[in-house]
Amino acid sequence: MCYHVGSPSKSELKNKLPKKRIVYQQEQEIFHVSGFTRPVLPVTLNTDVELVLGARWKLIPYWVKTEQDAAKYANTLNAESESIFEKASYKPYILKNRGLLYVTGFYEPHKASGKKESENYFIYKPQREIFTLGVVYAPFTDHETGETYPTFSIITTPANPLLEEIHNEKKRMPLIIGESDRDAWLFAQGRDEINALMQPYAGQLESHEVIRVTADRSGNTNRADIQKPLDKRTLF
Repeated sequence: MCYHVGSPSKSELKNKLPKKRIVYQQEQEIFHVSGFTRPVLPVTLNTDVELVLGARWKLIPYWVKTEQDAAKYANTLNAESESIFEKASYKPYILKNRGLLYVTGFYEPHKASGKKESENYFIYKPQREIFTLGVVYAPFTDHETGETYPTFSIITTPANPLLEEIHNEKKRMPLIIGESDRDAWLFAQGRDEINALMQPYAGQLESHEVIRVTADRSGNTNRADIQKPLDKRTLF
């Protein structure tokens, strides 16, 4: 599942999206971040499609009332496309609350024959261009402090052929929304239109093995070398 991503900086987003208002404040590229830290990452939500703002990974539904309870809430980092209209956490939001998460790539595990620990792969677009993942979002208000901010889950689909090879146990991948489909995703009306867009990605992706980001003990996985190929060659 997609629990680890790379994310562009504010300046990179300004260069890529010159017509949008960028209020996302991260000044440096994020080379790796885990969703389990509930990071703030750049999104465009369908409440204002000309805006790029920060939203916090891990959707928190309306019945959660405090930040303490939000931290303990069930794992909603990913939402499976096949059940998103039925699952309680997502059902109130998917029809109206959709967005795009801007990433430079994502990390997935690979189970290698004869190895106890899974390998990690970094998956990205050619020329390392910024691309977007489809998300479902919910506004969260801490009833103790009054703070309000958007929260989101990355939607996942069955794997395409590349991710079937890489993510070879669960065979899943994040929902990649191609540039030509971004408006359709944000403005889709009804379940049929939304389902038609929640498909395995058919475009070109590249990948290579990287160090095991989930096992790195340096205390800092947000560094450029975390994305470097282990053996300097593309394996898939």
